[in-house]
Formats: sequence, structure tokens, C-alpha cells
Amino acid sequence: MSDADARLQPRKSGLTRRQKRALSRGAQYVVFVAAVIAFAVTADWGRLKNQFAQWDLVKQMFPDVITLALKNTVLYTMSGFVVGLVLGLVIALMRLSPVGPYRWLAGIYIEIFRGLPALLIFVFVGVAVPLAFPGTQIPGGTYGKVALALGLVSAAYMAETIRAGIQAVPKGQMEAARSLGFSHARAMVSIVIPQAFRIVIPPLTNELVLLFKDSSLVLFLGVTLEERELTKFGRDLASQTANSTPILVAGLCYLLVTVPLGFVVRRLEAKAGEATK
Repeated sequence: MSDADARLQPRKSGLTRRQKRALSRGAQYVVFVAAVIAFAVTADWGRLKNQFAQWDLVKQMFPDVITLALKNTVLYTMSGFVVGLVLGLVIALMRLSPVGPYRWLAGIYIEIFRGLPALLIFVFVGVAVPLAFPGTQIPGGTYGKVALALGLVSAAYMAETIRAGIQAVPKGQMEAARSLGFSHARAMVSIVIPQAFRIVIPPLTNELVLLFKDSSLVLFLGVTLEERELTKFGRDLASQTANSTPILVAGLCYLLVTVPLGFVVRRLEAKAGEATK
């Protein structure tokens, strides 16, 4: 090979693939550290402290932020989750029904309520329902309205999750149950649905986390002081004091619930993955 041909050949890098990956990771760490340092240097910590870290305001929020706001948030979330779970199971069974109109109605419901913003559902429950049915009161007052609104929103997602779980159960389970003399309905209730719920526990837990955050939309229903949840509670106090510290504290209270729930979701997903190996 001539000297001219040798110069035309591409030079081989002296780094191995592992060294290249290590170099890439090191560069990413450098960029991250540089971004953190730039933020720490350029941020006005004094103004941030005055606006978000007033300890006197934090003390004023306790214990009401826990005993009232967080308690209401949990109650709203759990009631909406129960309504959504029951309604979602019914819709999932309708989606799997051999009766055409049931499948069509379930599909229409899912597409509508999965496509509409949750805020519009709250407005619909709080305004449209009383106008459509004069004199009709939703049981439970504000708690009933929130449970219905959150349930309508979550049912569309839960229905698809539960349907996928039912279809993931091996068909042999149904066939074995029928061969033992079970009716189709009894086999579904006793054999298929319990197995399906074990499969869909992780995504349903994730839906619970989303509902916990969506419960903040209750403020659009017009609540009393005793019915306020975290966002409404923090927003009211922030407006009264012209300071954002209550908003920050309310956000931290959300994290007190969502972070452990997120950990539970990851653990459940890991166990489900180990069970399928």
C-alpha cells in the first residue's frame, strides 16, 4: 500500500467501546454539575427565601394543612378511585361483551371521557347536572360531586386497563372453569377477574397517583372552608399573605403521598416482571 493510500484510510480510534461510554457519561456529569453551579450562582436566593420560605407562614398552616386540607384531598381521591374502579369494571365488561350495543356504548364513553380535560368534567358535574335535572342533589354534597367527577374521568382509563388485564388471563382458565360446570358469569367473577386484577394492580396504583393530583380541580366546584383540599388551602393563604410559601408547603404535602405511592408502583411492577420470567 502506497503512502497516499494509507493517508486515505480512516484512522482507527484508540478508545474501546467501554471507554467511549465512560467518556460520554463523564461529559454528561460535567454538563449537569455545570448547570447546577450556574443556577446556584445566578439565582437570587434572598428573593426566593422571602417568597417561598417564610417560616412564620409555615407554622400558621399547621395543623390545618394536615388535619383539614390533606385529609380532604385523600378523601376526595379515594372516593373518586372507588367510583372509577367500579364504573371502569362495568365498562370493561361491556367492551368485551358479545352484544354489539354494549361494546359501542363503552367505546363511545371511553373516547369521550378520555379525550375531554378533567376540568370540563368538573364543570359538567357542578353546573350541567343541576341544570339538566332541576331539584336533583348529588348525594354527599361536595364530596359526592368530586367522587362522581373523578370517577367519570378515571373510569375511562381504568376500563381499558382492566380490559387489557382480562384479556391477558390465559383462555385456558375460562375453559377449565367451564369444564368444571361454572357458568360464564361465575367463571368471570370467580376465576378471570381476580387474576386480571393481580395483573393490573401496578397501573391502577399509578392511576391513583394521577387522581390524587387531579383532586386539586375541586376548587372549581366552589367549596366551603371546611371542604378545601391542599391546592385551595394553599392558594387562599397565599392570596391573604401575598406570599408563595403556602403554595410550596401544599406541594410538599402532595409529595408526601405521591412519592411513596410512586415507590409502591415501581415495586409492584418489579414483582410483576419477576413473576412473568
